[in-house]
Amino acid sequence: MPELPEVESVCRLMRRVLVGQRIRAVEIVEDNIVFAGAPREAFVASLDGATVQAVGRRGKFWWLELDRKPMVFGHLGMNGWIRELGKDSMRLHSHGEAPLDDEAGRPRFLKWRLETEVGAVVMTDSRRFARVWLGDSPETDKHVLRLGPDAFTDLPSVADFSDLVRKRKTPIKALLLNQTFLAGIGNWIADETLFLAGIRPSRLASELSNDEAGRLHDSIQMVLGLAVSVDANYQKFPDNWLFHFRWGGGKGKDLIEGDEILRETVGGRTTAWVPSRQR
Repeated sequence: MPELPEVESVCRLMRRVLVGQRIRAVEIVEDNIVFAGAPREAFVASLDGATVQAVGRRGKFWWLELDRKPMVFGHLGMNGWIRELGKDSMRLHSHGEAPLDDEAGRPRFLKWRLETEVGAVVMTDSRRFARVWLGDSPETDKHVLRLGPDAFTDLPSVADFSDLVRKRKTPIKALLLNQTFLAGIGNWIADETLFLAGIRPSRLASELSNDEAGRLHDSIQMVLGLAVSVDANYQKFPDNWLFHFRWGGGKGKDLIEGDEILRETVGGRTTAWVPSRQR
C-alpha cells in the first residue's frame, strides 16, 4: 500500500508537471467505485481548462487546488499509483514486474489522465481501492479533518510525542496505524520504525519509557526523512532495514542477519518483528 513517502513522491511529481499549468485535456475512465460520490462528467467539468494552483497532502491523502471550485481530492488505496507518461516511474513493491502499459502503449488500469503543456499525468489502480472525490477545501473535507498531524511535516516534539504515546493503553503498533494519532504511517513504516527503535509491536503504548518513546520518535523521523529523500524508491533503502526481509517467497524471509523474523497479527495487520532485537 502506498504510504506517506510514496504519496509525497507522487505529490512532488504532480507539483512539477501540473502546478501553474492549465489542464488542456482530461480523460476520466468510468468507475463508480473509485469515483464514488460524483459522476464522471462532474470531474471533467471541474478539471478541464482549470489551472492547478497547488498540490496538497496530509498523511496519505492528497488534493489539487484549482483556480475554481470544487477541488479534487484523492487517496491511492492499496495499489493506486500516479506517474508521468513517457518517463521512468518508481514502482510499488506490490506492482511486481508487470508492464505498466498495454500493447498499444495505453496505461493499464487507467483511471484518469491530465495533460498540460509540459506533460501528462495518469492515475492507475488495478484493485480499485483508490478513491477520488470533489470538495471545497481541505479545511472542510470530512476525510482530511479526521486526520491527526502529518507524521513527516508536523511530527510533535520528542517530549510531546512521549506524553501522547504514554497516555494510550493500546498496542504501540495499533497506535502508529491510527491515522487520527499520526497521519501517514502504514504497515511497513510502523514495523520498520519499531524494529529500528527496538520495541516489540504488541507492547502497550502506556508501558513505554520516555527513552523508548524518544527512540521511536527519532526512528519515525529518520525512516520518513530517508524514504522521502530517495523519492520512496525502496531499492535505495538501507540494506539493514527490515523492509528488504519482510517480503519475498510466501510470507518473506525467515531471518535478518541471522535473527529470526516472526509474523503475527497486531493491530489487525500482519506484523513482522524480531524478538531478539525488540523488547
